[in-house]
Amino acid sequence: MSKKIFDIIKSDLADLETALQEAVKSPVDTITDIGNHLVKAGGKRLRPAMFFLAARCSANFNLERVMPLAVALELIHMASLVHDDVLDSAATRRGEETANAKWGNQLAILAGDYLFAKAFVLVTENGYGERVNNQLSRLLADLSAGELIQNKEIYRASCDIEEYYERIAMKTANFLAISCQLGGHVMGLPEKEVQALYDYGYCVGMAFQLTDDLLDLTGDSKTIGKPAGNDILQGIITLPAIRALETSPDREELLSIVTNRHMTKADLDRALELVRATDGIEFTRKKVEEYLDRARGVLPETIPEDVRTAYVMAADFVAGRKF
Repeated sequence: MSKKIFDIIKSDLADLETALQEAVKSPVDTITDIGNHLVKAGGKRLRPAMFFLAARCSANFNLERVMPLAVALELIHMASLVHDDVLDSAATRRGEETANAKWGNQLAILAGDYLFAKAFVLVTENGYGERVNNQLSRLLADLSAGELIQNKEIYRASCDIEEYYERIAMKTANFLAISCQLGGHVMGLPEKEVQALYDYGYCVGMAFQLTDDLLDLTGDSKTIGKPAGNDILQGIITLPAIRALETSPDREELLSIVTNRHMTKADLDRALELVRATDGIEFTRKKVEEYLDRARGVLPETIPEDVRTAYVMAADFVAGRKF
């Protein structure tokens, strides 16, 4: 994500990197090695960034108070990606070798479990209270449920749009919503503002995942850090493909490809061609804009102007992101 968007939390994010390096240290060298690999692989740090912005809505912002929770949020995200890569048999992420490709599935899963546990150790040790514990526990439940829903539907070409929205909410939108919500909560913002920040995060999260689904069909492997068309290859049907299956004159051909567990490169290329020939991509782009318009509209009038500007810029970035 563009560094200019997060200028007001630049130092917070720099301190986060140091704290993450410290958090992944373990008496077990392999866990430390995997953790360091994951931290150095980078990422957008979108969840802690949204969290820091929400926390900075308070005049009483205290970096020392919020940092452990920011680290916990990123550890949960990192752990979920490790498990996703195992499930997807992914060899690369962000152009770097995945933990499962480098250390094998068993060690990758155990390292992911360690990161989940370490996140909750940080939350408990720093006394954030029952609401934070409950929200993070529900978040983990949603992440798991979203993955289960997705795996239940692979190569089945379900065209149930509501189920698709439910899945991406569980896998992405709820996480960003909770990140915004907890930033306001731990700094004592009024509940009305905390709820508005939650709503903003949810809408941006939905738009972010929809854009991810678009990039899988429209981006190139070098830019997005993973093979183009990877969702279809993995049997995952996203909104552009759902729309194509509803409207394409070649629906039956497309259906036969996306339900084939042994599709070839030629099959995948044909599927991408068929999806791109419909209005599926434009249909999805319009949904992205709808969510982002809602996100901009729910931001509280009472938050600091520099935070508001950053949140609006973040929504604008999602609308035009290329990676």
